Amino acid sequence: MTFRVAAAVASLLLAQSFADSSIHVKRFEAVYRGARTLQAAFLERYSENGRIVRTEAGVAYFRRPGKMRWEYESPEKNLFLVDGKSAWFYVPADHTVTRVPAKQSTDWRTPLALLAGEMKLSRICARVELARAERPEKDGDVVLSCLLKGSESKTGQAAGNDAVHAKSDLVILEVNQDTNELVRILVRSSGGVDLEFKFKDWQFDPAVPDSFFRFAVPPGVAIVNGELPASNGGVNP
Repeated sequence: MTFRVAAAVASLLLAQSFADSSIHVKRFEAVYRGARTLQAAFLERYSENGRIVRTEAGVAYFRRPGKMRWEYESPEKNLFLVDGKSAWFYVPADHTVTRVPAKQSTDWRTPLALLAGEMKLSRICARVELARAERPEKDGDVVLSCLLKGSESKTGQAAGNDAVHAKSDLVILEVNQDTNELVRILVRSSGGVDLEFKFKDWQFDPAVPDSFFRFAVPPGVAIVNGELPASNGGVNP
């Protein structure tokens, strides 16, 4: 097979992969786009060089537009909340809360706010295709690979202001073949660090008050502005 023929075949296969993935992406996006509020149980695992070093679990809530609440229940209680403007991380045992402008947050949970926004993978993915080499958790599930915007540069540096792209090159999404609901997200870093989220028991438009997505600083808890000058911090009276 000549180089030109091989290149043509590869181009056709790639085009077919894009076409096939487009169908699944549209179905996946459609499932979440109609809901104002979402709720799901989650399991989060952090791995280094294939070894799991931390596992956490809890319940996550998403509210349009772009708000989230992650309630961690084990192994210890903490809270990660995005109110649309700021990202808050609260550890009750430490009596401190870290506040970061949402647009500056490098935490990988922040982009997941798209579940309660326009719900377009194109907001964070430069390209989405079927990840045929990835084995799904459940036979028959659809596995998609998302090349993050900014990851295509030769230097490997992120484009624009979204610093999360500098940390990760590829995101794997697993979608249930029957319901088109999100089952798993795997953030694969070039440094051998993987961050995995598993979701189950999705609820659409549960009865959740707006106050759930606002952080009320408890009395005596110190506010630490993570990526702002230290002088902007304070303690709630």
